Amino acid sequence: MLDLENATSVPPLSPQPGRTWDFMETIFVSLIAYGVFTLAAGLTLDVMLAMSNGADTLSRAQTRMQGDWYGLALIIASPLTIAVLWIAIRMARREFAEYLALNWPSRRELIHALAITALFLFVEILAVSLFGANESVDYPNDFLSAREAGGLLIFLIGGCIAGPLMEEFVVRGFMFRGWSQSFLGPIGAIVLTSMLWAMAHTQYDWFGRFWIFVSGLVLGHFRWRSNSTWLAVMCHSAINISIFFLLGLYV
Repeated sequence: MLDLENATSVPPLSPQPGRTWDFMETIFVSLIAYGVFTLAAGLTLDVMLAMSNGADTLSRAQTRMQGDWYGLALIIASPLTIAVLWIAIRMARREFAEYLALNWPSRRELIHALAITALFLFVEILAVSLFGANESVDYPNDFLSAREAGGLLIFLIGGCIAGPLMEEFVVRGFMFRGWSQSFLGPIGAIVLTSMLWAMAHTQYDWFGRFWIFVSGLVLGHFRWRSNSTWLAVMCHSAINISIFFLLGLYV
């Protein structure tokens, strides 16, 4: 008869420790996230185009020039893109907020970062005015086609809240986490993420992409020094809001 009292108890299996996606794995997950964003945004624009009275005359490319449509596409596609990150992070047995460094910055860090962001915007505007690169972005057309309050509000939410949130979670959150712990190190990760982020902004010419690259370096520095992706989100949103109202006054 089995002696249950003297039987040797089997220790419970300890959960496997979490891991960080390596360099190539981070690229793979990021490509999936980018594909989901592109597909979701494209389908949203297609639906809006099909529902439009001008479906016979409005091309797919012109849908990007509709500010409210563009904002709606960002609002719908961004949560789906972030969901890809959540799945990948949970597969790595890590907490979502911890992996993406979703830590609130201190008041001092926020004030310091916003001051640097304001200085960056001033230098960029000065450079644009001196070199006459007035066609580096298509946003003025977005404003012209979204003059109604509802359309402007959707464009504001999509371009200044949903867009920065999604981009920072992917670039300064997920990609920086994986690449900063690879052979690149933090500085290499900042440079590479900034380069890829600039290249992804196809609505800009090369002059505009240069400034996107520089802004990526600034945001990457904020993320690294503060260990807070939220700080990068806030500063990115502040940049877009400033552009939103500056271009609105221009138009």
